[in-house]
Amino acid sequence: MSEKQPERAGEPERPEGSSVPDEVWERFIRDSERDIRASAPKEPSARARMVTERLREQEARGVEPEGWRTGPAWQEMRKAEGRTTRRRRLWAVIGVPLAAAVALVAVRPSLLPGDPFKTSSGSASSGATEAARELPAETAAPTAAPSQAAPGTPTLERPFAGSPAERYADGAAGILVPDAKPVGPLTEEQVARALRQTKALLVGANIDRKTLLGGRPTSALALLDPKQPRMLDDVNGWLRKPDVKHDPLWLFSRFDPHEVRLVGDVVKTRGHMTFKAGTRASVVIHADYTFVYPLAQADQKSTEVARTIVRRILDIEVSDPRKYQVTPGKLALLAYDEDLANSACFVYDGFLHPQFDSVAPTGATPSGPAVDPYDRSRVLSHSDGVSCGSVSRT
Repeated sequence: MSEKQPERAGEPERPEGSSVPDEVWERFIRDSERDIRASAPKEPSARARMVTERLREQEARGVEPEGWRTGPAWQEMRKAEGRTTRRRRLWAVIGVPLAAAVALVAVRPSLLPGDPFKTSSGSASSGATEAARELPAETAAPTAAPSQAAPGTPTLERPFAGSPAERYADGAAGILVPDAKPVGPLTEEQVARALRQTKALLVGANIDRKTLLGGRPTSALALLDPKQPRMLDDVNGWLRKPDVKHDPLWLFSRFDPHEVRLVGDVVKTRGHMTFKAGTRASVVIHADYTFVYPLAQADQKSTEVARTIVRRILDIEVSDPRKYQVTPGKLALLAYDEDLANSACFVYDGFLHPQFDSVAPTGATPSGPAVDPYDRSRVLSHSDGVSCGSVSRT
């Protein structure tokens, strides 16, 4: 830009170290030593193997670990020229493996013999009719988590049963564009176009079936401003060779079609979009949306349905092209945050990996209190240092 360049995506900074209070470490040892060792990942990630080896070397030298971090340090403080982004993965299994059976019954009542919340015909209870009524559009951040949905187990025919998402809008219909008005030097039409393109970016990155099945998110990439320093190059690098420092899941929802298949044609969507004047003769658009994906294992004979919930928060800027070196009709990303619920932790292959009840958990054991991925009143904190948590429901 001629006056001031947009904030850009760069390599994340890696903090030099982090520690936790002694009592937290002691509690971790006391509560997890037996369970975590008994349920060690069958196929640990490269980072997990590296950390394990380092801990063994420290133990051999008689050195106690300085602290315990559930995720890579750079994820906790990833900043680039004032732009802060955050990732948090939430595992579907609640608590340590010994408690999983009890917890899963609480989340999935159908695991109890007889499925007491279903009628004798096997159809959902009468509460399903009420649950299926679409919620009014969200115009601002809610103040509380949604109430528990009517009991039910997801099926191929009704994949959102027992979930608040059953009342969410379908796909792009859930991304409502607010009425435009002039902002600074930008006309009403310019603002309206920026809002429409923000919706198109969300659809291309999170709803487009090609993107979801692991393909290149062409439509979303086409909306990014090539004049924003490094941004487009960075995103292409994430897609080309994903790893812990270059993860396309920061912006795109992608599943491995060799592992899972999408159930039906609907992705449930809920959220809101707002805009305000920016500091660079611009409009800044704030988008906060939750996407709920119903999935089954790739084997066509499998009928078990799991859900992965992704919440994304984007801040997008469109500047006046008469004053700044920007591409008319393109979007600059100021910030992008996400919560990934029911996706394996410490797997950086560019895909979301949902957990199914019938499959033994692999990968890292979740830690910390369980959170509700449907709670859209939650602020995505950048300081909690958690990258592998647990969820209360999916």
